[in-house]
Amino acid sequence: MSSFNAHDIARAAKNAFQEAQLIPSSERVEALHQIREALEASKAEILLANEDDLKAAEYEVRAGNMSATLLKRLDLNRGDKWDSMLQGILDVAALPDPTGNVSYASELDEDLELYRVACPIGVLLVIFEARPEVVVNIASLAIKSGNAAILKGGKESNRTTTMLAKAISAGLSKTSIPELYIQAIQTRAEVSSLLQLDQYIDLVIPRGSNSLVKNIQNNTRIPVMGHADGLCSVFIDEHADVTKAIRVVLDSKIDYPAACNASENLILHEAVVQTVWPPVAKALLDANVKLLCDPPSLNAIKHLLPTPSNYESLVSPSEPSAYDTEHLDLILSVIVLPSVGSAIQFINSHSSHHTDSIITESEAVASIFCRGVDSAGTFVNASTRFADGFRYGFGTEVGISTGRIHARGPVGLDGLVTYKYMMRSKAPSGHVVGEFGTGKKQYKHKHLSATAVPFLQ
Repeated sequence: MSSFNAHDIARAAKNAFQEAQLIPSSERVEALHQIREALEASKAEILLANEDDLKAAEYEVRAGNMSATLLKRLDLNRGDKWDSMLQGILDVAALPDPTGNVSYASELDEDLELYRVACPIGVLLVIFEARPEVVVNIASLAIKSGNAAILKGGKESNRTTTMLAKAISAGLSKTSIPELYIQAIQTRAEVSSLLQLDQYIDLVIPRGSNSLVKNIQNNTRIPVMGHADGLCSVFIDEHADVTKAIRVVLDSKIDYPAACNASENLILHEAVVQTVWPPVAKALLDANVKLLCDPPSLNAIKHLLPTPSNYESLVSPSEPSAYDTEHLDLILSVIVLPSVGSAIQFINSHSSHHTDSIITESEAVASIFCRGVDSAGTFVNASTRFADGFRYGFGTEVGISTGRIHARGPVGLDGLVTYKYMMRSKAPSGHVVGEFGTGKKQYKHKHLSATAVPFLQ
């Protein structure tokens, strides 16, 4: 795609989208299987490119130009990331087709029927940082939902994303779906130009830092779906079970601290400061988590017995800014509050409205928390790390949305479709509006039980 300019890329994507609208959903599923095979066949080449990206990134980390957190996200061969990426393709392929579903059907008049039908959004521009597997995640969801996509990874993953995109194109070439249905670009200049092409691009989805998201939101007329920060909190209520508190708080922080759904703030009900908090603090210190504590939480653990050997290095007073910071590391800000109401107020004031969890045995308090916290996910006795498209059963996710319109939380296939209204008259002479009104025919508005549009079958 290097010989194309941004206008060519966007127009090609729109043309590919329009060309693919009449391709059956079964062909989209076949395309996903072909892409998986192409990726597996190119695994050695892709991982070699990833090693080159990692070497370059390690140099940047040593030079102080990149965080170690970003470096971790870049590694495609870390743990089971490669296998999970491929499994995600199969999971998406196995999901029901999100297009063509009827969410509203009505008989307006005899032989005049109206249907609201799910359909693709159009062309997606997805911009992300560091995590190269996002190329495959997005491509899978876009293809399954009938959307074309233009993908831009961070410069630190250029070699890897280029090879992944090449494999995706190879898979598409074996189907009737246009090869330019999924495209990858490399430069910021292309992104800046694409953000102005609202005649071709229908939705921008940024995945990355606060600055990335804000910059995109401020520089385009195209709708933007995404989240800026992942400032998640866990609240230990006065009715908390200590075992659950330890397990949930620990997992929310240490399972993958660089993730946007890792907890950054720990809120303690004042009633648990001397009881539940000390063993929770000890478990966190055993996991080498740095604790930034307000005065009450700090005083409560000054005399832990036996004194943890890393206490002096890992426990310190918090600054007010700590509670507005996405640490993305083994760091947790701790604060004591007097009630569930004050905890809700604190979360709504300081969080990014991503995911927040309460530890409690009280159904009433759990209900208050889940209804009062204004976040995309509100959990009870469960780790914030569950906020994930794969774990929700979406196969994978295109991103997390903390907005309130169209899609919220982990965005899977359902978040990548909109709808159109389809109407059909079966009357011999058709239907016209002039036949309805005072002294004329009246609309029936009779609900129809329909899961599909009859004339599309």
